[in-house]
Amino acid sequence: MKRVLRPVSDDGAKTQATFSPRAAPAPDSDLLDAYSRAVISAAEKVSPSVVNIDVHQRLKGRRTADPRVPQEARGNGSGSIFTPDGFILTNSHVVHHASKIEVNLSDGRRYQADLVGDDPDTDLAVVRINAPNLLPAYLGDSHSIRVGQLVIAIGNPYGFQCTVTAGVVSALGRSLRSNSGRLIDNIVQTDAALNPGNSGGPLVNSSGEVIGVNTAVILPAQGICFAIAVNTAKFVAAQLIKDGKIRRSYIGVAGQNVPLHRRVIRFHNLPVESGILVVSTEENSPARRSGLREGDVIVMYAGQPVAGIDELHRLLTEKRVGVKSPLTVLRGTEKIVLEVVPEESKVREG
Repeated sequence: MKRVLRPVSDDGAKTQATFSPRAAPAPDSDLLDAYSRAVISAAEKVSPSVVNIDVHQRLKGRRTADPRVPQEARGNGSGSIFTPDGFILTNSHVVHHASKIEVNLSDGRRYQADLVGDDPDTDLAVVRINAPNLLPAYLGDSHSIRVGQLVIAIGNPYGFQCTVTAGVVSALGRSLRSNSGRLIDNIVQTDAALNPGNSGGPLVNSSGEVIGVNTAVILPAQGICFAIAVNTAKFVAAQLIKDGKIRRSYIGVAGQNVPLHRRVIRFHNLPVESGILVVSTEENSPARRSGLREGDVIVMYAGQPVAGIDELHRLLTEKRVGVKSPLTVLRGTEKIVLEVVPEESKVREG
């Protein structure tokens, strides 16, 4: 019982102490029902926008008349319709190098899709179908995500269409290495179960807003799954629809991260404790033309410290294409500044 004292009255006389019962906590069943209603509501809202993507890829070096030798490989993934006119968001690794893309809608309709564009550096892609009466999902704001909040993953693991799993946001601001080697920033970590085939499907909040694009799991760990933040996806999707690709700059250097000696750091007053050892430069590349040599150590670019390859990648944006910028390197015991003019990144196969 909780004891409650009433305040002193105007005439100074104290009222008697009274006792009132403490509010009883909500039963576990009520909490579970509220959780279930949130998941059900979000799933029912978003599931009509989730699609199953079947992909055909021609196998290189398999041209033969023998019918027993497969000529192509097949795979599948997930995606979400995000515009009424048929644009679908998915992962790059789902549709990259696809010779044929087919999309299965939740109502059983099946359409052939065209690849609008894909970006292996962020593992995002956009495909499009020509179909009537489409219900697009609402793309939310990944800045509003909080660790611990309820999230729901919807996809087609192993071809089981519109499978729903639920969990929480485990962490924010993770980084994940893409198949191209670049680092994807602002990754959402969740324990909502993902399996092969979930790739490209939406991660949604309890309001049914898409807050991420499911992309990867850590094997053999359990409950460590990742999604690309929807704000990244919105930017990439807009560029892919506009240009069919994402423009980035490159200088054509292969290198590795190396630590710097403390004496070198103090002598040259460097803002970093590591740099990029130049292993090689591409022929007729901006790096080669700038005078960069094998054995140089890159420590700054465009006035910004460069402690490693990932930092250099982040600085080589579309805005740097064609812009002459200073490249600070250590060559032997000297610190020298070269001028480099980055070019638009080439499309690399693989």
